[in-house]
Amino acid sequence: MSEAYERERQNDSRLNELSAKVSALRGVTIDIYDHARAQDVIDNTNETFSSMTSQIKTGAGRMTRMAASGNKVAIFKLSAIIVAIFLVFYYGLKLVFHM
Repeated sequence: MSEAYERERQNDSRLNELSAKVSALRGVTIDIYDHARAQDVIDNTNETFSSMTSQIKTGAGRMTRMAASGNKVAIFKLSAIIVAIFLVFYYGLKLVFHM
């Protein structure tokens, strides 16, 4: 009877060791998944910034051509829009961060 009890105790010990190894493997798997997911987010962010950079360059080129053409009304409208956007962001951020 004591031999069976000893084998059962050994089995329980091995089962606990195996459970710890499975838990460690699960943790490593989750870390790998999180790292891969973060890398995907970084790649998407890089693509977004590349796209935004090309759009800004295109817009800057258009504004340069407009300014070179000498259209005073268009330049005044663009300046007013830029100032208005700046003021909206300034007061919006001021309102958000002072609450």
